Amino acid sequence: MQGVIERRRSYLKLMRKLTLRKGSFTVDDLAQSAGIPRSTARDWIVRLSDEGCLTVLTQPHGRAPSRYAAVSAIPRTACRRIFTAVDGDMVEIVHECLSSACAAFCARHHAKANPDIRIIRQGTILREFVRMGLYESTVGLWPESAVAVTGIWQEGDEIVQRIRSVGGPAFSLTGMMGRAEGVINVDTVRHEQATEGCIRTQALVHIIIGIDNTDRFEEGATFALAIALLDYLSELSGTFPIGHHIAMLWQDLPEKTAGNSCSAIELAVVPEKADLIRKAAVRFIGDESVSDGWGIAIKTGFLIPDLLYQYGLRARTSLITCQEARQCARECGIYTYGGGGIIGSLAAIGLAHEPEDLIITPDF
Repeated sequence: MQGVIERRRSYLKLMRKLTLRKGSFTVDDLAQSAGIPRSTARDWIVRLSDEGCLTVLTQPHGRAPSRYAAVSAIPRTACRRIFTAVDGDMVEIVHECLSSACAAFCARHHAKANPDIRIIRQGTILREFVRMGLYESTVGLWPESAVAVTGIWQEGDEIVQRIRSVGGPAFSLTGMMGRAEGVINVDTVRHEQATEGCIRTQALVHIIIGIDNTDRFEEGATFALAIALLDYLSELSGTFPIGHHIAMLWQDLPEKTAGNSCSAIELAVVPEKADLIRKAAVRFIGDESVSDGWGIAIKTGFLIPDLLYQYGLRARTSLITCQEARQCARECGIYTYGGGGIIGSLAAIGLAHEPEDLIITPDF
């Protein structure tokens, strides 16, 4: 005799078959197909509806009974967000997945197909930096890559990325990516050996914001204020939050409050909101900082100049003056505001794309 779990599994499987075959089913359909009393069929339909496994398509009307449909166990999309930002002839593709394993899979196969793509993966977020152009890549079953970016270009205010894939990635391309936040449209074509599609997203502006010296020894924390800033800016329309970074700076700084760390946040915005983001960020940090020496630095674009990167490394091992920080900011085209905190704010931007396990460890 079947237990409750086994009966649930078998009845739900039958309901899915009825949905696929007929589009919907009634209590009588289930009773006849399962060979069970009508009352038992009704009880299981009510139970599975309450669990969210079924949906009621039509209510009873006259002699017409209620009609039900099974809800697929497969999520509508494994892709939460897909958006792109442009810096010169380079494009950043940000893809947030429901699963870190899916993000890792795509990172591995994209890198295998095109070694020129720079990839940063942070949990469920996959970030790819690629130069505009067309790329020749072969996809297939292992040892070939299952998915590859074969082209990326700009058309007006949109970015088009062309993807070729097989197997599971092809299923994602045809049925899931179009439902992700940030995607304008997906056009796909099935070839004999693979599926190819073009994904259209808006050409956004990438912004990196560094902050430092917002706390006192007995009050506040720069990392917490950075997270609050990212949350605040994310509520503004036309913004796509990316992430938060912490970097440890020179540990022998005499005036440090505690661990001497700085923070940076990254986001992409529609071009017309870039100036609004800058003003909102400065106002927010000025209002919420508990230190008079707070500083903020704001960079447009995701490419980190070598001068800025070397500055960030130097801030981890030696003393830097405000004059040096402002000079570096001017040469790199970075906006700064505030007091001594601009030193660490600028370093936070310079180190934003370095491995996390490296920059959160003090450099002795």
